Amino acid sequence: MTPSAAGASRSPDTSALRRFLAIDEREAFIERAHTPLGSVAIAVISVVAIAGHLGTWQAVLLVAAAMSAVIWTNSRAAILFSTTWLMAFLDTGLGGNDTLDRISAALHQEQLSQGAAVALALGGLLLVLLGSVVALQWVRLQPQSVLARRPLVTLLTLEACLCGVASLDVVGGLPRVMLWSAVFVLTPYIWFLPYAIVDQRSRDPNPPLLQLGTLRPFWSPGYLPFGKGAAFLRKSLSKTPTELAVTQLKGVKLLLWANVLFALRDALVWLFNDTLQIPRLGQALDAFVGGQPHPLPICWAALILSTAKLSLQVAMWAHLFIGIARLAGYRLPRGSWRPLESRTLMDYFNRFHYYFKELLVDLFFVPTFFKLFRNHQRLRMFFATFMAAGVGNALWHFVRDIDLVSTLGPAAALETYSSYLVYSAVLATGVGLSQVRANLGFRPSPTMAASACATSSSQISSQSDLGTYSRLIATQTCPELVIACSNNRRPMAFGSASSKTMAGSLPPSSRVRRLSVLAALAITFLPVTVDPVNETLATPE
Repeated sequence: MTPSAAGASRSPDTSALRRFLAIDEREAFIERAHTPLGSVAIAVISVVAIAGHLGTWQAVLLVAAAMSAVIWTNSRAAILFSTTWLMAFLDTGLGGNDTLDRISAALHQEQLSQGAAVALALGGLLLVLLGSVVALQWVRLQPQSVLARRPLVTLLTLEACLCGVASLDVVGGLPRVMLWSAVFVLTPYIWFLPYAIVDQRSRDPNPPLLQLGTLRPFWSPGYLPFGKGAAFLRKSLSKTPTELAVTQLKGVKLLLWANVLFALRDALVWLFNDTLQIPRLGQALDAFVGGQPHPLPICWAALILSTAKLSLQVAMWAHLFIGIARLAGYRLPRGSWRPLESRTLMDYFNRFHYYFKELLVDLFFVPTFFKLFRNHQRLRMFFATFMAAGVGNALWHFVRDIDLVSTLGPAAALETYSSYLVYSAVLATGVGLSQVRANLGFRPSPTMAASACATSSSQISSQSDLGTYSRLIATQTCPELVIACSNNRRPMAFGSASSKTMAGSLPPSSRVRRLSVLAALAITFLPVTVDPVNETLATPE
């Protein structure tokens, strides 16, 4: 679909503000984006949008690399590789990430000079780069090796061995610090290397230089692979000048929207934490453990505020990273997209933290689903879901905080995660059972937002506020009943949840039933059905 067609296909109910902001669907903006002056404007706006959060020199370097990749397309792999590893060495050496702090803590434990931290960090990073080159070459030569068939298990085993040896009482001093330095530097790459290794076994693998450039690419400097691996990036690459212009304009919009979310987060902190003196969640928990809990309304306010700030934090950083990737021509889905419009629990995580969900699906769900319980479909689905939402979820968070093993010891570090393990087990059990229910034909209700729109568009003057609220709650809690206004007869089109991470909206279901206030209140306490995988969503045309 061309941008003009996309704009023409927009719902007539689209707000004037959305139509005004849809610069990626206007032919005039798209044509100007093709010109040198348009490229300069995109680059300048992007630098300004990024500089306040990553620093000026980082913003200039990132935008220059992204724009260079779309200008010199034949050198894309070399640009991606050089920028990615240049940023990695600069960030590590200058303390831009947590590696240097963790190594400094290990040196402090052994009462050694802090001056060695930079050398250990950079040396460990160089070792990881060389090791990645050797690993990819080994996989190409030995496609049936353990590393090639079980990359994540192999890497986690290597990390566990290094942690075990470094935790021995007989190991101390500089050898212990060197072991922990290797662990700290290797840890983020554990979640990137499996994508590169699996791609090497494919029929049409990407060049090694491109694979190395996707190990924590310059737009994704954390522990989560925004953009997954080189194979996914190649599929997402803009193929035509028009696609490239639209993608870059979407990237600029996403960067600007990230700044709006940063400002909203700061406003929440100023209003509730600083002005109204609502304690932060950690402070509220400390007060409760200390025997001086805050009043119950204050505790609930702290919890709700913490949830809102976490949602904003995930969204704004994901938008920042994906916006940079789009400047380089990659049509990547957004990392967070309207999570409150979700119809199922998995759809919520799909929208709330899309690439974290993709990581769990690719590295835990898919291998389990295709290898275990093939003759027991329900058990197969439940166990694969449990491995992703439970084991994978807990393991990723524990590995991310692997420095706790260094400072507290293995037993104490595991103890600090006991509550999170319980949470992960409960979450995985609920999601797994809900997935089995979904396969049996139970369907979820529409979203709260869609139900609110349906209710507001109907004639509810004779209904009380309690009745309206009860109907909205009922749509979230009853799997069989879906409430919508009787005059909502618009045609429906269908798409998957994953395809809606970039654009689209969700309507109420076409099934319509009227409920009394008492009936709505009665079904409020019924359970919610959940379809964690590939839930089909309906969107109005």
